[in-house]
Amino acid sequence: MSDFFRHIFSWLAVPSLDNLRISNFIEIFIIAFVLYQLFKWIKNTRAWTLFKGIIVVIAFAVIAYVLDLTTILWIFTNTFNVIVIAIFVLFQPELRSALEQLGRKRIMSSIFNPSASSDRMSKETEKCHEEIIKAVFDMAKVKTGALIVLERQVLLNEYERTGITLDAQVSSQLLINIFEHNTPLHDGAVFIRNNRIVAATCYLPLSENAKLSKALGTRHRAGVGISEISDCITIIVSEETGFVSVARDGVLHSHLSVNELRRELQEEKNTPQSGGKFRKLKGILKNEKKADQ
Repeated sequence: MSDFFRHIFSWLAVPSLDNLRISNFIEIFIIAFVLYQLFKWIKNTRAWTLFKGIIVVIAFAVIAYVLDLTTILWIFTNTFNVIVIAIFVLFQPELRSALEQLGRKRIMSSIFNPSASSDRMSKETEKCHEEIIKAVFDMAKVKTGALIVLERQVLLNEYERTGITLDAQVSSQLLINIFEHNTPLHDGAVFIRNNRIVAATCYLPLSENAKLSKALGTRHRAGVGISEISDCITIIVSEETGFVSVARDGVLHSHLSVNELRRELQEEKNTPQSGGKFRKLKGILKNEKKADQ
């Protein structure tokens, strides 16, 4: 472990500018790009919690090296390989998913023509929203209950695994068929990520907010519950009344019209995807304030 830290510190030494070549800049760019993609992936998965724990462990190891705490360094040396193997075993599904996403990405086109990639994604998102709106209000007319979760920055893999995995293009016909009464997939929530249906018949955590109306059923409480723990937007169609509602940041917006739902989705698309914890806290406070009125 001591040799490892000595090697790291020597590697961090700043080289002379006279020794820099074009290949060095290319290497820096490639490493920076790979690290950026790695950290971006870690931030959006459960691995983020593990990563923060690893940072704490590394900090303890650095302190032990600086203070020459030989016993602690010996423990780190003998458990380091085991920890690395455990990480790969525990997060095998996330690593596999990350490699699959990397294989589907058009890396060079996104680097050299980012505007075209952005425009294409915007058009796909708009089409996806229109298909969702059509399906939602077609189901509302006949009082077919529905629960649709649109993921954003925070991935919800642990809840998707409770359902049946799909990989289908979003269409109003498919959504209506999924939530049709007495069909195998109608009970539970549908997850949509990157404009594709990724899972159906998923179970969601129920909101424990005591300020919510007692008249709300399990479907609405589940929609609010998942929005309290993530930055997703959840669309709920009531089976009893046919009303359309949207849950976001722990706040439930009910009795929406077609234009109001379209506006909610449009605002969600244009909202910067940051400040998740602050927005969730703000949503809970807004919900409590609304209930008190």
